[in-house]
Amino acid sequence: MTGPSATFGFRDVDASEKASLVRGVFDRVAKRYDLMNDLMSGGVHRLWKDAVAARLNPQPGEVIVDCAGGTGDMARRFAKLARRAQERRGGADAKVFVIDYNAEMIMAGREKGSPPEMAWAVGDAQRLPLPEGCADAYSISFGIRNVTDIPAALREARRVLKPGGRFICLEFSRPTTEALRAAYDAYSFKVIPEIGARVANDRESYQYLVESIRRFPDQKAFAAMIADAGFSQVGWTNFSGGVAAMHTGRAI
Repeated sequence: MTGPSATFGFRDVDASEKASLVRGVFDRVAKRYDLMNDLMSGGVHRLWKDAVAARLNPQPGEVIVDCAGGTGDMARRFAKLARRAQERRGGADAKVFVIDYNAEMIMAGREKGSPPEMAWAVGDAQRLPLPEGCADAYSISFGIRNVTDIPAALREARRVLKPGGRFICLEFSRPTTEALRAAYDAYSFKVIPEIGARVANDRESYQYLVESIRRFPDQKAFAAMIADAGFSQVGWTNFSGGVAAMHTGRAI
């Protein structure tokens, strides 16, 4: 490597190469992405996502950025909750921008259909195609660890949020006990790549996904990164004993 490095699973690669490597992973998994999430988590990811959507609490007329939004799983939840609030109180339609670096993921999401509140775009988390201070809320779910420069992506989240705007991130994290960590490691490294091989015919991509989780900062370290990017009231809530965590903050 001649320049800065970035993590790609357990490998360190040239930072300029990571985006294309990650894009290759998601090109391969896009059509089976939602099915694989159900299989890998036993459907528990749906409960985590429901909790995140409820915490974000979308409101009528709000602009919500769903970064690394993939197939729109989270965005559909945001749109549904905003519509329910609108039916109760009135107000303008919310707008949920689904932005993902991978066109294959966007295409897979659009094929599922989407409510009128959702708009789709291919874009980079480090350089969002949005003006400064345009959004009331920003969400990123299971995407931040795939970004080449995580601090840059967090600063970009802060840039597009209005002062006081809500930041929320759902990501795999560090189990809180040694016993759970050992069990989760055994499951992750032995079972998940095998599911990928059998269901998606792609062991390599799911081996990368497991490795990328292990290289991601723990809850405390990631919270410090969020604060450094210009957020206040930073905190986290563990799900399933820390297998995943919901990180929150407010734009200063």
